[in-house]
Amino acid sequence: MIQSIREQFNASFSQERYENFLQDLNSVHPGAIDFRIAETPVFIDRKLGQEMIQTCESIIDFIIHPAFNALTERAIPADEVVQSQNKISHFIAFDFGICENETGGFFPALIEMQGFPTLFGMQAYYPEVLERHFNIPDGFSHYFNGLNKSSYIALLKRVILGEHKPEEVILLEIKPHQQKTRIDFYCTEHYLGIAPVCITALKKEGRALYYDNNGVKTRVKRIYNRIIADELNAVKDSLGPIVDLREDLDVEWVPHPNWFYRISKFTLPFLHHPFIPETFFLNELESIPEDLQNYVLKPLFSFAGQGVVIDVTKEDIEAIQQPEHWILQRKVKYASCIQTPNEPAKAEIRLMYVWEEGKARPILATNLARLSKGKMIGVRYNKDKDWVGGSVAYFEQ
Repeated sequence: MIQSIREQFNASFSQERYENFLQDLNSVHPGAIDFRIAETPVFIDRKLGQEMIQTCESIIDFIIHPAFNALTERAIPADEVVQSQNKISHFIAFDFGICENETGGFFPALIEMQGFPTLFGMQAYYPEVLERHFNIPDGFSHYFNGLNKSSYIALLKRVILGEHKPEEVILLEIKPHQQKTRIDFYCTEHYLGIAPVCITALKKEGRALYYDNNGVKTRVKRIYNRIIADELNAVKDSLGPIVDLREDLDVEWVPHPNWFYRISKFTLPFLHHPFIPETFFLNELESIPEDLQNYVLKPLFSFAGQGVVIDVTKEDIEAIQQPEHWILQRKVKYASCIQTPNEPAKAEIRLMYVWEEGKARPILATNLARLSKGKMIGVRYNKDKDWVGGSVAYFEQ
């Protein structure tokens, strides 16, 4: 989006350079990257970056308010409440679409947020490889708040391990070695020494949890949680007997599963900011807007864009059986802002915050980006496209 930098990058790009980059990226964990990697990073100017960051900080003001837990109590489905919630969400991610205003300038629009980890491990690895193959201008970084790779990993260690040994902490997922994001699990294991463990491998004795650590029965004292409840519910019957994570267990959570619901689409209707599209709980809607073509209908308790109705009709709204589980959000029009050798691409930026125990606020640590040429961000909308997929943004410092 910075024209001079974009022109320089595109002029120096070659397919051979890109293929060499991919080969290097896949060399450490061959076959583990199960999603498309874009040909380019995104370059964000200082003004646009500050607009995103200031929006996030205003939301964090709301999250740390003493009334936040009471306001978001209904966010957690009654049958998904997990015991012993702690005071902070160790990880928060904010997704922004890059949009265009009437004068041709760019602005960020908050799309979603989640009190849940994203690719925190991979984002220490991927940009480092990228920078071996492509030139990044001076004065730009994908890290924030003075962090670099070593201090970033040290921060992750403090937050994820806490006071425990790596073998006492696990990354918990459903069939982790089959997940599309498994490259992140392997990077996390490499940097922190914690193993990705399937929920089927957990054993419970009393309130304690154990797993088989290379033949050694090992107590689990802390869980870096990557399980999403609705994904677990969808496959639970096929997994056989598993530990019920909702029970009162003697284990620490990073982050606690309840934060996935509290900091989510559920939070959006409470927020009012120039860069946050107006959002309503469907059951609190006084009347159906006449300009429904300017809105999108989203289920509260789904993930990765599932269940979203883009072209909403009055009939769609009237057919909803549980309107309290849905939101109506004003659409944003992503700008075709990334010049590519053919059609321009759209961009979505995820700002990734880390919250240490004892700290008043989380801090912005790093980011990831996703490029799209389809109707929405995501693989299903970008088949047979180039210059799309996973990426990272470099912010002007």
